[in-house]
Amino acid sequence: MFTDPISDYLTRLRNAQMAGHKIVNVPASNMKKSITEILHDKGYISDYKIEKTSNNQGNIKIALKYNSQTKLPAIKKLVRISKPGLRKYTDSTSLPRVINGLGIAIISTSKGVITDKEARDFNIGGEVICYIY
Repeated sequence: MFTDPISDYLTRLRNAQMAGHKIVNVPASNMKKSITEILHDKGYISDYKIEKTSNNQGNIKIALKYNSQTKLPAIKKLVRISKPGLRKYTDSTSLPRVINGLGIAIISTSKGVITDKEARDFNIGGEVICYIY
């Protein structure tokens, strides 16, 4: 049993891209669904589908995105920031900028799971989940 489901989710995405897989299956949760939706909206993955399973947890089937000419993955790096042993919180004035705005930071706020740019617009802080670029 793993103790950090978000790290497991990010590791599954990283490993599937390194192996060149087109699709990866991940056990579903509300946080993972929100992160997957952000990845899809920002163009880091091609598509996703949430499937029901017999244990009512469900699976998220994610279609990974690669460059058509170079075959390189769209996601260069996934970095987990806030971990169960050391949570990282930030206020609205010190939200992180990933590669000077080229990447995104995913923040868990009172308005839900959003990107760092949206958190700046709402002027709210929260827990920094991960960086993606």
